[in-house]
Amino acid sequence: MSLKALHIVFVTASTLLAFGFGVWELKAYQASDQRMDLLLGIGALVSGLVLIVYGKMVLKKLKHISYL
Repeated sequence: MSLKALHIVFVTASTLLAFGFGVWELKAYQASDQRMDLLLGIGALVSGLVLIVYGKMVLKKLKHISYL
């Protein structure tokens, strides 16, 4: 497995995990009204967006490398 394929797998998994955790924390904030849940939810959603940008930058940089 190439570096490019490995990055695609891990960045995709990390992005899904970050968005999932962010939604989970925001739902917890609605139920408990704790500020930490709100901060963690927003932080996780921002992290998901940053991971998307990072993934695009890596794909652009590694465009000459094959997926195998």
